[in-house]
Amino acid sequence: MPLDVSHPAPYREVRGLSRGLAVLRALNALPGGIGGVVELARSTGLHRTTVKRLLETLRAEGLVHHKDDGLSYALGFEVRRLSEGYVGAGWIDHVAAPAMRAHLRALSWPSDLGTPDSGFMIVRESTHRMSLLSQHRATIGIRIPMLVSSLGRAWLAWCAHEERQATLSLLQERTDAIGAMARDAAYVKRILRETRRRGYAVNRGEWATEGHVTAIGLPIRVGEHAMGAINLVLRAQVVSDREIATRYVPLLRALADDISEGATRLPRG
Repeated sequence: MPLDVSHPAPYREVRGLSRGLAVLRALNALPGGIGGVVELARSTGLHRTTVKRLLETLRAEGLVHHKDDGLSYALGFEVRRLSEGYVGAGWIDHVAAPAMRAHLRALSWPSDLGTPDSGFMIVRESTHRMSLLSQHRATIGIRIPMLVSSLGRAWLAWCAHEERQATLSLLQERTDAIGAMARDAAYVKRILRETRRRGYAVNRGEWATEGHVTAIGLPIRVGEHAMGAINLVLRAQVVSDREIATRYVPLLRALADDISEGATRLPRG
């Protein structure tokens, strides 16, 4: 049965910060990163007085500045400075992304590449925006649950033992359905055993928000253990199990192997 595995927030959000970030995102989405209070209020759903106060706070921090007319705001240099600390994973940018694009024509269906983070798989690269068969357009950055997704199962089945135990311990502390699954040792053992024996991970609608999806997943490995995983997202009623096993698993394996080999060749530093 599909399960809703939304993760409960451990702390209350700081509403002022959330609203300030919403204004920054809305300003960033406008042409040239320039906009006025009225249009930002409209796009964020915030009152104009609130938007004006947030903009003035952001201006004091150097994140936005007034344009010449004095009525509009533009993104400031400090926004760019904030991005200087971001360092992307080289193997994703230089190996995985080009390989995923190159294999898309053969696969047709969209793929997501994920890496583990705090008990979830975080989508780091995707071909959803390029695949004509995709039902989504923006998946990069979303958190995918471990135990009910092909990405999570593929990584858990082939990651290092210490990483697996640490992740399961983290999941076991949760009070939702995923926590109950993680505490069911027999269930976890069965999922991992079946995944390894099959040679790839499968999710047949167990993730409630994607109940119409069948997804298969394979690990991205450097050395003996997985550092991430890649999936193929298919419509459950369109592709048969036989076609998945005989056609799509070999195609996805070719992509996973290309990424794994390319990542292995990258210089370490």
